[in-house]
Amino acid sequence: MPNVQVHSLFTDFDIDLFKGGKHYRLYEKLGSHLVEVDGVAGTYFAVWAPSAKSVSVVGNFNSWDSDDHKLNVRWDSSGIWEGFIPNIGKGEVYKYKIQSNNNNIWTEKADPFARYCEHPPNTASIIWTAEHDWKDDAWMGYRKDKNGLDKPYSVYEVHLGSWKKNAENKFLTYKEFAIDLVNYVKEMGYTHVEFMPVMEYPYDPSWGYQLTGYFAPTSRFGSPEEFKFLVDAFHQNDIGVILDWVPSHFPEDAHGLGFFDGSNLYEHPDRRKGYHTDWKSLIFNYGRNEVRAFLISNAIFWLDQFHVDGLRVDAVASMLYLDYSREDGEWEPNMYGNNENLEAMSFIRELNEAVYSSFEGVQTIAEESTAFSGVSKSVEHGGLGFGMKWMMGWMHDTLQFFQKEPIYRKHHQNDLTFSMTYAFTEHFMLPFSHDEVVYGKKSLVYRMPGDEWQRFANLRLLFGYMFTHPGTKLMFMGCEFGQTEEWNFEQSLDWHLLQYDGHKGIQDFIKDLNHLYKSAPALYEKQFSPEGFQWIDYGDHENSVLTYVRKGHDEKNDLIIACNFTPVPRENYRIGNPKKGKLTEVLNSDDAKYGGGGNLNNKIKSSTKASHGHNKSIEITIPPLGIVILK
Repeated sequence: MPNVQVHSLFTDFDIDLFKGGKHYRLYEKLGSHLVEVDGVAGTYFAVWAPSAKSVSVVGNFNSWDSDDHKLNVRWDSSGIWEGFIPNIGKGEVYKYKIQSNNNNIWTEKADPFARYCEHPPNTASIIWTAEHDWKDDAWMGYRKDKNGLDKPYSVYEVHLGSWKKNAENKFLTYKEFAIDLVNYVKEMGYTHVEFMPVMEYPYDPSWGYQLTGYFAPTSRFGSPEEFKFLVDAFHQNDIGVILDWVPSHFPEDAHGLGFFDGSNLYEHPDRRKGYHTDWKSLIFNYGRNEVRAFLISNAIFWLDQFHVDGLRVDAVASMLYLDYSREDGEWEPNMYGNNENLEAMSFIRELNEAVYSSFEGVQTIAEESTAFSGVSKSVEHGGLGFGMKWMMGWMHDTLQFFQKEPIYRKHHQNDLTFSMTYAFTEHFMLPFSHDEVVYGKKSLVYRMPGDEWQRFANLRLLFGYMFTHPGTKLMFMGCEFGQTEEWNFEQSLDWHLLQYDGHKGIQDFIKDLNHLYKSAPALYEKQFSPEGFQWIDYGDHENSVLTYVRKGHDEKNDLIIACNFTPVPRENYRIGNPKKGKLTEVLNSDDAKYGGGGNLNNKIKSSTKASHGHNKSIEITIPPLGIVILK
């Protein structure tokens, strides 16, 4: 009996879909699969390597000898090599040894569809099945109601390797995260958690953004079924899970996708389209059908197999523009003579159509930093089809404003008000992400001016302004308690800071902001509609005060917000009152329990005196460097 038996999981229809780039569940066919053939248990292998002269499976089971287990090439010009190897099963490590028709080049590659990988620095794939008894039926049943664009969406961004370490300063496991992290996110009131890339990656300083195992949760923290256990635990606590996903580039590591079968198989062969000089990585060939099917299958895989609720798509701008980070002469215009990558745009639209047509209640979120139009507009209306887009301009302008000494802020108030001129052109998510607390930018609290009291007051005001500005929210771990040091991927967050009142006050304020966001329909029902926002006054530059209204479907839920961006309290400050009724203060960032000075509005004076175009008005105290929210 031959070492490799002829066997296939592919039908002719599968092959047609694959060649046409329309097979969106390739993980069910390609890769390694435990099967039984003629009563004998073993593993079926299938790999796409159209430029190969021969492909062998090598591992400990054959002493890594490429002569022992040669796969069979299919007859249909699909470029797929496959076969059944009896008597090897779960837990075996393996790679593909590929001899290329291209000058007999040899490569030894990890399986692009491997479900589990060796712990770095080891690089082999592992035959695996991730059995898990899901207990999240309730969440999956009502997810579309929890995860909609008219629902609260407050995201806690996490790098699993550095959120917290154990007593020996080692990584926590997926199962430990299922207790510690789940309980913390729930206690803090976030609606979602977002993981920086958890797909297998070889190099820790890449933070996970240089992937080699697209279908395998990193083995740093445990097994694939243990990662499912973690997702399940979040769902059982009504918390959605978003994965950072990287279809924009991949590393040149010898065992990875690059030059896979001795040819530019996954990457674009033209270095002007196929290589990132910034990240020294390769760019997918978005015009190749099989590569599109690989990437869309990967997105579908995490939503299908791991019950993930959303994908935050990394570096979309780098995909959209042919001249991204390139000088003149380093890129070639498209057929229309401009700089848009038409193949990448087509791929993105197909990706989003496939995701939204396959799953109810999921979201795709674009990290896109330019003014590209229609990122979150539906494909049928000419957009790219994402559910949301990061509002990078808001983040940049807001932090630039807050870094200024308060005495100068009156000259720059337009940095804050400008966002409202374009706030509803996309479905925007407001991000304070990991990128804002690294590379010398300082932590958020240390970007605030003034003495220690003013730094913390500024930070509370910044977060209060963020939560009352239209759009969904994202906050990187550590920001929620005023981490003082820049983020360091090699060490735990500085949890010891919570023994100090200022840091504990920030954390308590974020808890209350999250609770308010989830309980106040005015903050989320129309968060992507101009009907959900109304200025009272954006022109009081001299006092550095902004006042505005947030609205939901029912006007009785409307909120009035007043922000004071100076350390001078504004007492008896008159605000036009847009509607009748008694007003009460529902949140004040200067509350003593947050570390503030206690300038609260226990009684709000109402008046028939007209102000700001309204027949009635109120007088309140807006505390120094404070935000007041009234209902």
